[in-house]
Amino acid sequence: MTGQDADQQLFQQYRSLLFSVAYRLLGTAADAEDTVQDAWIKWSAADRSQVADPKAYLARIVSNLAMDRLRSTRHKREVYVGPWLPEPILTGGDAAETAMDAESVSMAMLVVLETLSPLERAVFVLREVFDFSHAEIAGVVERSEAAVRQAAHRAREHVRSRRPRFTADRAQQRDATERFLTAATGGDMNSLMELLSPDVTLWTDGGGKVRQALRPVVGASKVATWFAAIATVPYQGVEPADMAAEMVEINGGPGMVFSAPDRVIATLTFDFDAEGRISAIHNVANPDKLGAVGTGTPYPIRTR
Repeated sequence: MTGQDADQQLFQQYRSLLFSVAYRLLGTAADAEDTVQDAWIKWSAADRSQVADPKAYLARIVSNLAMDRLRSTRHKREVYVGPWLPEPILTGGDAAETAMDAESVSMAMLVVLETLSPLERAVFVLREVFDFSHAEIAGVVERSEAAVRQAAHRAREHVRSRRPRFTADRAQQRDATERFLTAATGGDMNSLMELLSPDVTLWTDGGGKVRQALRPVVGASKVATWFAAIATVPYQGVEPADMAAEMVEINGGPGMVFSAPDRVIATLTFDFDAEGRISAIHNVANPDKLGAVGTGTPYPIRTR
């Protein structure tokens, strides 16, 4: 094996991990893939004879590239039409994935991470999700260890205040999602009301490309009415009879994909309260954000 082949094999060994880091930092699969590809170009051009720890070196490259990309896209996200939601990905439900892996890639968590500065987001992801030491992160983000500890504390408190942790019962979540699918496609208002928390919030992302609510829809009655209509009215020009809805794993948890005969038209993911009721729904319909789901291929989310 040539040196170049060995370097490529080493990069491929960590490619899934690099995507996992980049996706959590950026919130879009397309940007994460581009960032990993840019990392390969930098890795190829580097003097690798001086690299003692390839994993840490590659993590530094991909994290810095991702932070640069975050800074450059921040304005675009601030002027986005309606709520900006992450690009959903299919995930595999690998038994080796932990509850922490799934939680850290959930749509709800990615929405919270979007409110951090690029530096805080990188520090939080590398420390809390990938278990890098403060010293290792200092080398990655080119800050002092003291500055990293401060950023980690700020980010942790920020996330904790906006993302309360409930005991995840995947079986209960799956059951609620299956019942929601049946109720929504059947236009069953009563069943929908039973599944929803009284103050449930629906976030819809059409990106100005398809018609969606430009503000969150709040309250069980309003949200149930929104979804009960799915069974009775065309959606994005697709008649209900021509629309397929299936339950899949999206971003580490049970979700739904709505498809026309020729394309994916929307995804739904759910957040649950302590009683197992649906407390938040994230509806992504912007066609620019459905490419990853449209491939039908699960993405890696493991952190080890």
